[in-house]
Amino acid sequence: MNQKDAYIDHLENTIKNLQTQVDNLTEMVLLLRKEKFGSSSEKTPKDEIDGQISLFNEAEIEADSSIHEPIKKKVDGYTRVHSKSKREELIKDLPVREILCESSKEDMHCLQCDTELKPIGKETVREELEYIPAKLQIVRYVRMAYECPKCKRTDHPYIQKADTPTSLMNHSLASPSSVANVMYQKYVNSVPLYRQEKDWEHLGISLSRATMANWVIRCSEDYLLPIIEHLRKELLTRDIVHCDETPVQVLKEEGKKPQTKSYMWLYRTGNDDKEPVILYDYQPSRNGDHAATFLKDFKGYVHSDGY
Repeated sequence: MNQKDAYIDHLENTIKNLQTQVDNLTEMVLLLRKEKFGSSSEKTPKDEIDGQISLFNEAEIEADSSIHEPIKKKVDGYTRVHSKSKREELIKDLPVREILCESSKEDMHCLQCDTELKPIGKETVREELEYIPAKLQIVRYVRMAYECPKCKRTDHPYIQKADTPTSLMNHSLASPSSVANVMYQKYVNSVPLYRQEKDWEHLGISLSRATMANWVIRCSEDYLLPIIEHLRKELLTRDIVHCDETPVQVLKEEGKKPQTKSYMWLYRTGNDDKEPVILYDYQPSRNGDHAATFLKDFKGYVHSDGY
């Protein structure tokens, strides 16, 4: 690389670093302005704040030196594993990678008479829980093509291609595992997309939050809505349904201010010794017509509040 190319690379890196600083500062300014002048869409009630665990001292709060792992106990001068220990229950379904510790050839001699030692058995010294970090890899589907060696010399050659699995989303890198992870992190672990964006970047790929949002919406429409409709039909066949609504705040909803209340309706089957069906239905209001529409053709009993 000549001096000119090196100088260009230096300028490009400088621009990239400055742009990153600008983005970070811009985000900080927007957050500060929102906290000072704007209405908060994530305001937490004081009673919930009092009960929350601090982000920085959670370990100090939860630590208890009197708690020991239920691994082994002393019995008449020797140690044995408790037959029903909590640890054994925790790890019973985990795969095991055994590391065999052997002596080197140089040490395989008796210190008393220099005779070569022979193995007589082995013992388990300890067990550890190993964490294997997530990793990314590209799954490339390569299709084979076949021809008929006899027909290829005729006017009607025959070529056949192997079948390939259907893609989750056409012209997309999305796979069932990647989309499921995005949904799980967001809706189970409450990890927003902008934080997941950083996690993907640490794993080696620049995956924008807009792309992840597209994945969530598209796969929800294509794969989850049919399941929800099937469960709704199952719910309508039961004898008892519990119904209630709770206010939620939705940002950037067309035709409504951010402070306006919307409602999430919940429908659940009763305790009838069958698998429960629990469904959520978002609606812009708490008008009872929404429940009447959702429960159309239901012939059983609806258990709800007076409203």
